[in-house]
Amino acid sequence: MSKKSTRNSELLNSAKANTSPKIYDILLELVNEDREDLAEVVLKIDYILEYASTCIKQNDFEEARETLEKAKSRITFLKNEGANTEYLEYLYEGIDKKCKKK
Repeated sequence: MSKKSTRNSELLNSAKANTSPKIYDILLELVNEDREDLAEVVLKIDYILEYASTCIKQNDFEEARETLEKAKSRITFLKNEGANTEYLEYLYEGIDKKCKKK
């Protein structure tokens, strides 16, 4: 079976323009391992982390904390499934530190 790329995968094609290169690399790896279900979870986590960051910028720390809890549980799920979560954890920790500062 040939490797999937933005040309032959709808999920990757739609994600390429909206995600960072490191998130895209995680997605690419998962899609090529036939784990599109986990790739969709990565996209959700990426969105949740962006939302939490926006909440912090708007000084809505309660909403940010709730959102970060959801992200953490999904990252744990991915880790248990054997996916590479190193970059997602890095993003989570950075946003979490900002939430605790204020």
